[in-house]
Amino acid sequence: MARRLSAVVETWPIAGGFATARGAKTEATVVTVQIEQDGVVGRGECVPYARYGESAESVLAQIASIRYLVEQGGSGCDLLAAVPAGAARNAVDCALWDLAAKRAGMPARELAGLPEPVSPVTAFTISLGTPEAMALAARAAPHRKVLKLKLGGSDGRDRERAAAVRMAAPGATLIVDANEGWSLAQLTELAEPLAALGVRLIEQPLPAGADAELEGFSSSIPLCADESCHGVDDLSALARRYQAVNVKLDKTGGLTAAIEVVAAARALDLKLMVGCMVATSLAMAPPLLLAGMADHVDLDGPLLLARDREPGLRYKPDGTIMPAPAALWG
Repeated sequence: MARRLSAVVETWPIAGGFATARGAKTEATVVTVQIEQDGVVGRGECVPYARYGESAESVLAQIASIRYLVEQGGSGCDLLAAVPAGAARNAVDCALWDLAAKRAGMPARELAGLPEPVSPVTAFTISLGTPEAMALAARAAPHRKVLKLKLGGSDGRDRERAAAVRMAAPGATLIVDANEGWSLAQLTELAEPLAALGVRLIEQPLPAGADAELEGFSSSIPLCADESCHGVDDLSALARRYQAVNVKLDKTGGLTAAIEVVAAARALDLKLMVGCMVATSLAMAPPLLLAGMADHVDLDGPLLLARDREPGLRYKPDGTIMPAPAALWG
């Protein structure tokens, strides 16, 4: 029986809003793909991201452009040459993995040759706000082992924000994400004070186009490329500027490409974060397969939503993620 591909746009309300240096939003817009074959349905989810020139409409158009390829039996490897890395390829690629796992009657992890599943602890994101608001959010999550602080505010109070969260959560591991919101001068000014607060990692401090300024920069806190890291071709330059990379499937364009990025990053001695956009558990399940190879895990998308898919991932109060139920994906 021939395959049938369909894609729909969905919106999911965010609990209390989500703010970064790039802006704020109150709902997550996702595109969900289904591929049906012989009565079996594989699913995938992606997040169109305006930062990369994507919209729900452009993602749907890209998916439509490869419909024939997919419906005629195209594989995830075929997609690599047919469509650029990004959200559209991610949703279709993950749906193909889900379909293949269900048709084979075996976990996607085994099909991909990935390590045994783990139950990692995810970072929990504290949105950018006033120092007082961020401290309040940290106190409202007393059991979270890892907190990821969105910084990059234009008011010069980022040091106060981090200090307020540290006081509110003295035992938590802290990660900072500036979302391209700093200059090299700001990074230089903030690095040591943040280190004194116990910050373990700084994500994407400078705009992606300004990465070269980091060559020769020395910090006691490792730097992690996020917006600068999309595919394997980025890694050799990033290895001269960062100590870690954040692998997100919406950037790599799916699990197939992400597996290649992980292997190449490890070969360059780069540390790994497995990250996500704000989305449902359907988008978290594929990158969860990579968690066993990661040094940092940031797959808290469903925790930021007012509601999630059913069945969804199960998170323990400290942020531990349990293996994805078979009915969800893979």
